[in-house]
Amino acid sequence: MVHFEPADEVTPISAARARSKARAAAKALSGDPVVESGPVAAPDGSLAPVTYLRGTAPAGPGGTAEPGPADGYGPVSTAAADAAEAVGAAEAVDAVEREHAVEREHAEQLLLQRLRARSLSATEARSILAGTEIAEHEIDDVIERFAELGYIDEEKLADQILHSHHERKGLGRSGVQAEMRRRGLDHDLILEKLEELPDDEAERAIELACKRVQQLGRLDDQTIDRRLTGFLMRKGYASTAVRVAVKAALASRSGSGGASHVRFR
Repeated sequence: MVHFEPADEVTPISAARARSKARAAAKALSGDPVVESGPVAAPDGSLAPVTYLRGTAPAGPGGTAEPGPADGYGPVSTAAADAAEAVGAAEAVDAVEREHAVEREHAEQLLLQRLRARSLSATEARSILAGTEIAEHEIDDVIERFAELGYIDEEKLADQILHSHHERKGLGRSGVQAEMRRRGLDHDLILEKLEELPDDEAERAIELACKRVQQLGRLDDQTIDRRLTGFLMRKGYASTAVRVAVKAALASRSGSGGASHVRFR
């Protein structure tokens, strides 16, 4: 004979499931982890439902567990990864900018050091900066800035060449022009400065030739002619001025035993 328990002592399965869900929800709200457990028997012997943490549920029929924050694919983990990547990119940019700043400072210091020794043209400054690590557009910026500050002044450099090579060394017009070109000065600036030279090239050539001939007193006229011609041509004097100067020097030598009596007004 089968014995049945009174109906009021049996807990319905639906009630057991409701209580289990209520407990899981309460723990989730309180922040307490829901501990995974095995099947729990209800008073009537049936199995109560099991609640799992998100991301820790056992694999389903397809063999794949439900993804969640614990798997590294949740919204919180993704946001943290994006933030870390952004910080790393910003730090890399800062490092590159600091490196460029150091390289530019080194280039400027090198150029300043060269400018302390002598004046430079923009072409010469560019050649110096090209040997550093800065980019082409930064070279242009440095030269422009130095020109604004007056550190690079091509007109001043041209005046220095006129004084040192024409007045002091006695170079002719062609010699001065060649030196300005060698230093990389602008073509229009060269022509402008050559126009400032006095029109006394023949007189200067004669003066130089008469001084030089005194050092060649023991040589014959032909040898003196050849050496004086080469000397004046290297100085940059025109061929017509050279011929006049050589004749005047030979005449002063033969007429005074080597002493020049040529005078200029």
